[in-house]
Amino acid sequence: MKAIPKKTATTNSLPSLGLMNFAAITITATLMLSGCASMEGLSPQATPKNPASFASSSAVSSATLSPAAWPHADWWKQLNDPQLDQLMTEALAGAPSLRVAEARARKALAIARISNAALYPQANADAHITRERFPDHALVPPPLGGEMGTQAQLEATLNYEFDIWGKNRAAFNSVVGQAKAAEVDTFASRLALSANIAQAYVQLMRAYLQMDVAQNTLKQREQIHSLTRQRYEAGIDTQLAVRQTEAALPATREQIAQLNETIDLTRNQLAALLGQGPDRGLSIVRPQANKLGAAEIPSYVPAELIGRRPDVVAQRWRVEATHQDIDVAKAQFYPNINLGAFVGFQSIGLTDFLQSRAAGASAAITLPIFDGGKLRGNLAGKNAEYDIAVESYNQTLVDALHDVVDQLASLRSVTEQRKQQQLARTSTQAAYDLALQRFREGVGNYLEVLTAESQLLAQQSLDVDLRARSLSLSINLNRALGGGFEESASVHKSAAK
Repeated sequence: MKAIPKKTATTNSLPSLGLMNFAAITITATLMLSGCASMEGLSPQATPKNPASFASSSAVSSATLSPAAWPHADWWKQLNDPQLDQLMTEALAGAPSLRVAEARARKALAIARISNAALYPQANADAHITRERFPDHALVPPPLGGEMGTQAQLEATLNYEFDIWGKNRAAFNSVVGQAKAAEVDTFASRLALSANIAQAYVQLMRAYLQMDVAQNTLKQREQIHSLTRQRYEAGIDTQLAVRQTEAALPATREQIAQLNETIDLTRNQLAALLGQGPDRGLSIVRPQANKLGAAEIPSYVPAELIGRRPDVVAQRWRVEATHQDIDVAKAQFYPNINLGAFVGFQSIGLTDFLQSRAAGASAAITLPIFDGGKLRGNLAGKNAEYDIAVESYNQTLVDALHDVVDQLASLRSVTEQRKQQQLARTSTQAAYDLALQRFREGVGNYLEVLTAESQLLAQQSLDVDLRARSLSLSINLNRALGGGFEESASVHKSAAK
């Protein structure tokens, strides 16, 4: 078999061009391009808002301001409930929702590494042997044409794209921004999960406290029913009163059954949040959560919230990523220059394979001259995406500030409600005790007891609800302040590896 003749350089190879000629071609191409494709009139319209521009000092003036009031990452430990701490540990270690968020962050990081590869030369090796019948009338002349033969190749290639206009660097920065946003989204998922668990735990506590009220009510109504029967047997009361007290017992037992259902469902909900089966919920005992400390918020909330709320930080990174996409779109208006080279062996047959050397180099210039408006359309689209990201960031910041203020306003209201409720409960308790005493002494009637009891039960139930709501709002305030999030630069460092 004959060897393929040695190759030198391919057509339009860089070595065959003088530096002056090559520079002239590049400059000429740029001038041609500037006359055919223009970016004039295309620019973003949205502007990220300065957090300091949002007036909020009056809205938070009634709260205790402290520079060190930002929540810690384990903010739920303020509830002083070891069982809740254990539930959080389980959830944050293995909840599927968190694993999904972490996988998305890893995927975004992998994409960033792929984009980073475009900044460096690409070297590859290729080796193959093909046994085939050569066509009678093709590139291979007789006597090989029409005969079976072996074609062999061993080749190393090198390619490099000159990033003169920063397109590849901007593309890399864009995907790094997306990777940063995905990393922050992971903490946002963690914060949402921990807040949901804490809220469900508070609702479980509320159900148990309401159960206490219902069971005490049942006990009192059984005593009143027994006393009414005694009064009836003594001729002091009527059978109607006996029936009335007797009818109150099933209603109370029904309420207890409803509360048992609530407890079971809430336990099941907690097990699902943990990523565990329903049996895990059966092992959750009565919560012992205590009241959180007095509500304090950090000084200068608007300015610092942009680095403390994961949703705000993630959206800020998306703004940066879309800004880099604009730079990529702009770079596409300019020439693209690629260099290539190869070296290796090629032959028909294996006899003279190692003597059949081949080598070459090439230069390619891509000139976007006439594209029917494709480049302008692409840039206009990237500008619009940037505007969307910026306005989404602005709205996220507005929502975050209002979230904090809403929790503070509700906490102030609940604090005042609890003060008034305690006064009302004291009065209704005294009225009920007096009505019950009069009933026992035969002076009062059951209607008086029933009226006083209804008022007392309403206040006892309201006391439980306000206590649970106070805890719930404190949890929401910790969430609204970012839940202990602190931004890091780990993704950017990892992406550059």
